[in-house]
Formats: sequence, structure tokens, C-alpha cells
Amino acid sequence: MEAQVQGLLETEPLQGRDEDAVASADFSSMLSEEEKEELKAELVQLEDEITTLRQVLSAKERHLVEIKQKLGMNLMNELKQNFSKSWHDMQTTTAYKKTHETLSHAGQKATAAFSNVGTAISKKFGDMSYSIRHSISMPAMRRK
Repeated sequence: MEAQVQGLLETEPLQGRDEDAVASADFSSMLSEEEKEELKAELVQLEDEITTLRQVLSAKERHLVEIKQKLGMNLMNELKQNFSKSWHDMQTTTAYKKTHETLSHAGQKATAAFSNVGTAISKKFGDMSYSIRHSISMPAMRRK
């Protein structure tokens, strides 16, 4: 008996086939005329409440837009704020921090490498300049 009661009191939502079974069942023959009238009245009341709630929601949304306009908040400002927040959130992720650290380290290495290449090229040009100046100044190297 307890298993039956448990089955009747389940709190889980209906699954697809359960919904189909309920939708195809004809409960109208099981209801008295009075119960049918009560359910129809409840249905009308629920539809009216839903309509009222939609109207209230619409009014609140209009009011929200008015307040935002008064505060100078427009779509562009909201997009900027959302972008800024998203950028900040992304920067605080572990993946971003690790990537930033790795790229920063690689950038430092590349800078050092370019600096060394630049120094080597400068030194080579300096040596070539000295060699040219030295050869011009030597009388034996001059042509007559």
C-alpha cells in the first residue's frame, strides 16, 4: 500500500511518455458537471492572471527603460560595461594567467634574442668600418 501511495505522491516532473499518456486520457467522463464548471472557471481565472502578469511585466520593462534613460544608460554603455566585465572575468581565469605568463616570457626571450642580433650586426658593421678606414689609410694599399 505504501508503494502505491509513494507512486501517487511523486514530486518528479512528468517525462515525455507520461505527458503523452496524460494528454491522450479522457478525464471528462470521470468528472461531474459541477467539477467541470469549477475547472472551467479556474481555467478562465488562470488565463486572466497570466494576462495580468504579462501586462504588469510589460509596464515594469517600460519603467526600467525610462529609468535607464534618465541615468544615461543606453545600449552602447551597457555593451561597454558587459564587455569590460567579461574582459575582467576572462583575465582572472587560470588559463588566461598561464597563457599571459607564457607569452610574456616568450616575448622577453625574443626581445633578448633581437637585442643580441642587433648588437652582433652593429659590431660587424663597426668592424667593417674600421677595416675600410684602416685600409684606406695604409699607403701600401693605395693605388698609384
